[in-house]
Amino acid sequence: MHGVTAEPAAQANGTFDGAGIDGPTYLDVVHSAQQTPAWINHLINDYSAYGLALFAVLMLLGWWQARNRHPEQAAQALAVPVITVGAFTISSLLKLLVREARPCQSLHVVTLEACPAPGDWSFPSNHATLAAAAAVALWFVSTRLGAIAAAFALAMAASRVWVGAHYPHDIAAGLAVGALVAAVLSVLVRSYAPVLSRILGRGPLRPLIAS
Repeated sequence: MHGVTAEPAAQANGTFDGAGIDGPTYLDVVHSAQQTPAWINHLINDYSAYGLALFAVLMLLGWWQARNRHPEQAAQALAVPVITVGAFTISSLLKLLVREARPCQSLHVVTLEACPAPGDWSFPSNHATLAAAAAVALWFVSTRLGAIAAAFALAMAASRVWVGAHYPHDIAAGLAVGALVAAVLSVLVRSYAPVLSRILGRGPLRPLIAS
């Protein structure tokens, strides 16, 4: 399981094989998961599969806390899910450009999570992107919620390698893409927050963002 030394290369079918980047590290993690008690793996697997729902809860909490504060902060909170979706879109486009085969396909290893079908690309990790984007966008609303979301994001990223869905470089790229896109968009939202708050204040959401 530790003999992956090939350089990353384009495979015959046009997909990218990232095993040469950090395949041995991936195999070490997957091997550790196979030796871990089943109840721990169940918890990690469930968090990996469903943990993104926690970020939706944090977004709702961020809006709830901001709704009666300054209208500009409420507008920033309402923008968090839009920013997160924007980061997801960028990540999905990168997947189509890179076309990296999943590690479970390239390395033929048994993983906790069922190996996706060919064409479900690996780089970057959408889960890591979504989690990081939500954490950064929430940080612009509440540093406390942002810090909580950041811890959840790191756990989500690590879980994706543990269950065998991604290489470590996939989750690192996902975290970077999500954080960068969310930071840029959040700064833009903050710059235009006065305009956005006036637009929302004249619309059906006015009672929700009133100071």
